[in-house]
Amino acid sequence: MIKVAIVEDHKTTREALVRILSLSTDCRCVCTCSTGEEALQAIPRHQPDVVLMDIQLPKMSGVECVGKIKELLPAMHAIMVTVYEDPDTIFRALRAGAAGYILKRATTDAILGAIREVQSGGAPMSAEIARKVISYFHAQAAPTKETETLSNRERAVLDMVAQGFYNKEIAERLGVSLDAVLWHLKHIYQKLHVHSRSQAILKLRPRI
Repeated sequence: MIKVAIVEDHKTTREALVRILSLSTDCRCVCTCSTGEEALQAIPRHQPDVVLMDIQLPKMSGVECVGKIKELLPAMHAIMVTVYEDPDTIFRALRAGAAGYILKRATTDAILGAIREVQSGGAPMSAEIARKVISYFHAQAAPTKETETLSNRERAVLDMVAQGFYNKEIAERLGVSLDAVLWHLKHIYQKLHVHSRSQAILKLRPRI
């Protein structure tokens, strides 16, 4: 039996996922949580095999929550269940430790199939998301030595971006203002000749 936890702040969606699990003969819902903070308390107690994680949670994001839970339960598999399809969000979720990524509009069979697939060592993604991930990497230019032009502080900011931290979190960890982080990011983009966080991250591909 595959033990599954659900982290979803929308009550209707949470209950729908519970119903989907109840239709399965090999999956069992062991706990449901509506916030990341609640999940960090409940999930280690229930020791699920798989967690279905929403990205857009009230305070702590699903991406951050997955990263923290994976530190506590490295063997647990996380599947992001969300309406978001943008490459930046996908990239952050996968870097945080998610093993799969499916859309909330996925069918019952697709959701149950994803749980079984990730439990057997796979990395389930909807076809449209898989195409976006592939296109995302194919569209990037080959790595260059442009990162060598970054200052130590700019490199520190970019390293934290690559780890999935948001601007506010970077500011807190570096002990600087949010405006300072935004200023550094602006100069990072200019030096690396990029226009987004994901493009800047990919300049670090030789190191990650």
